[in-house]
Amino acid sequence: MKLLLKHFTVADKHSPFNGSTKDILISAGKIVSIEDTIAADDAEIVEAKNASISPGWVDVFAHFNDPGFEYKETIESGAAAAAAGGFTTVFVLPNTSPVIGTKSMIEYVLKKAERGIVNVLPLGAVTKNAEGKELAEMYDMRSSGAVAFSDGIYPIQTPGLLLKGLQYVKAFNGTIIQLPIDRSIGKLGLMNEGITSTQLGLPGLPSIAEELIISRDIELTKYTESRLHITGLSTQKSLELVRQAKLDGVNVSCSVTPYHLFYCDEDLIKYDTNLKVDPPLRSRKDMMAMRDGIADGTIDCIASHHLPQDWDHKVCEFEYAHNGMIGLQTAFNVVNHLFPTLSTERLIDLFANNARSVFSLTTSVIELNANADLTLFSRSGHSTLSKESNKSSSNNSAFMQHQLNGEVIGVINKDKVYLTKTQQHEK
Repeated sequence: MKLLLKHFTVADKHSPFNGSTKDILISAGKIVSIEDTIAADDAEIVEAKNASISPGWVDVFAHFNDPGFEYKETIESGAAAAAAGGFTTVFVLPNTSPVIGTKSMIEYVLKKAERGIVNVLPLGAVTKNAEGKELAEMYDMRSSGAVAFSDGIYPIQTPGLLLKGLQYVKAFNGTIIQLPIDRSIGKLGLMNEGITSTQLGLPGLPSIAEELIISRDIELTKYTESRLHITGLSTQKSLELVRQAKLDGVNVSCSVTPYHLFYCDEDLIKYDTNLKVDPPLRSRKDMMAMRDGIADGTIDCIASHHLPQDWDHKVCEFEYAHNGMIGLQTAFNVVNHLFPTLSTERLIDLFANNARSVFSLTTSVIELNANADLTLFSRSGHSTLSKESNKSSSNNSAFMQHQLNGEVIGVINKDKVYLTKTQQHEK
């Protein structure tokens, strides 16, 4: 593949070309020329209005349901949604059937995804079958390509077991990802406990179910001197706990979902099952605190928490609906829409640089002779997710038909290119 990107503004603080508008020539998966103007008669050309280029974006928590639940999503359809959302790397959850908890299952995911444009990296289960009873063979999984470890949507409840897991991964500088929910508190809760849950007559899940487990997990990480990533942060106190832990030198990082930034429990007034998520949407005060965490740098990454659900498990009574929302294709647009004045540098830290640093991934830099692992985007313009444009196998998104600011133009990775529109043509 030979590709010429015309008039793209470089958004990469590690690049010597950061902030400048350049023509970029890519050949055989490498950046071979960066100049003010490049002529290449044999290259395909990509042009777009107000276009920027950054290192490829990384999503650290997405469910592709393969193997076992392919009627919700497959590795192929999930990767297509990721590419359309601007992601070149996605960490996929182990909550499949069988669970991604062995060397062979890690190899299955990597093999199935190897030909695609997106790096689909499996999260190995911390415990056998993600049941939270005994540790899985994490060293073998790490040797086979597991990027990090998590029990996914079933966070580890037993402190002694998590302590052992943190000690285990420390031997190879690994990281454990935890969803912050204490399942023994408010186990029947359907939404955030508060005024809105009382008004709607729905049982609530209190904030303390999140805050207790974050406090516990931070202490365990501090004790073991290991590495922990908390994803799905949703309350003001949770954010304060993480902020203080960082100040105390604990090796803890965190991510927030786009929907926890955009919605709060008040938006459940119409019982929209697409807004039934885990952790639940919290109060408006909590939502605004999450936005402050984006602005002040406490939050490290955006995590889509892409969780496909089939029609039967979303188009039903709120009580019976399953948790989760697809989010890969709307993640950038939601954040860009909410934070129009956020610096592009901070935006790219949230979507690319910080995740690469936290999880020790290869750094992608826009410079000569570098591998082309790139995301093309524009902070202007508008995008609307529809059933026709949705690349996922499932349609459970509260952002469906919402016009949001910004556009993903495409991605380049592994000597392949994916464009969301017809901006590519032969000269």
